[in-house]
Amino acid sequence: MPDPDHSPISAQQAKELFAHWKAAPALVLAVSGGPDSLALMWLAARWRRGLKRGPRMIAVTIDHGLRPEAAREARDVKRLAGELDLPHRTLRWTGAKPKSGLPAAARAARYQLLAKAAQASGATHILTAHTRDDQAETLLMRMLRGSGIAGLAAMARESEREGVWLARPLLDIPKSRLIATLGKAKISFADDPTNRDMSFTRPRLRALMPALAEEGGDSRNLARLAFRLARANAAIEVLADGAERYLALNNRDDASRFGFDAQAFAGLPEEIRLRLLKRAIDRTGHEGPAELGKVETLLAVLDRAIAGSERPAKLKQTLAGAAISLIRGRIHVDPAPPRRGSRV
Repeated sequence: MPDPDHSPISAQQAKELFAHWKAAPALVLAVSGGPDSLALMWLAARWRRGLKRGPRMIAVTIDHGLRPEAAREARDVKRLAGELDLPHRTLRWTGAKPKSGLPAAARAARYQLLAKAAQASGATHILTAHTRDDQAETLLMRMLRGSGIAGLAAMARESEREGVWLARPLLDIPKSRLIATLGKAKISFADDPTNRDMSFTRPRLRALMPALAEEGGDSRNLARLAFRLARANAAIEVLADGAERYLALNNRDDASRFGFDAQAFAGLPEEIRLRLLKRAIDRTGHEGPAELGKVETLLAVLDRAIAGSERPAKLKQTLAGAAISLIRGRIHVDPAPPRRGSRV
């Protein structure tokens, strides 16, 4: 019997993979030239041809300017896109590149450029070629960093970023099936050597996958774990929404200020308290999302102050551009004064 994880994706399966985005006015396909994204483009083009009416599609390649081969690979993508009757654009990441944190910076730049392309073309979604293998690696990376439940949920099928939606139709598909699909279609693909560069975390984790698979930690089981954690996270978010309404976080007297009763807050489960506190700080602060570990530390201080184990029963701290205070039995979260020399 053929191995289902190494079989090409059929036209009917492609139809099911992309059906959710049939009504979108336009879609941007993020295509690097590697096997995953080329398979995404080929499958999407075949799916679109089978529709009487469907979204416009444009393929976009980002040249980060980090490898001399990138320009040639972008031209190869453009040539294949032309054969598939798809318009294509190459966008370049210009300017100085950081000496540390390069993968994260390149990823941020890529999404910014893709979002601009989507907005310029009237696209509501950017389709990326993240696979089940990518989901498993993302879960492992976040697990090793001590992420919370939301982080361990890894990548969602859809998520908002830079004002548009990122869609991942291949998130349940193993990379091996995409390579088999390209093989059947006789489409060659680029090999990015940075995917094997052991100076980066993801390639090192990728090298561990065969050993993990022998112990049951293959991409299928790891992706299943991420899905289950995403399901649990969604349920907790619903509970946090209810608790937020219960505590009336938005102060009627001053819409710019968050505040809630300390004793009612203290009676909630710790995970709910943590999320409500982080929400308030992220909404009110001006220094970006608060780090989970720092919010956990702050919550512990708040809990002790509310319980009266520390004197005086007043508290004032700052985190992520927000000022958190406990005064007269009420917790307030206000914008903190800008740091000296900083720009808000």
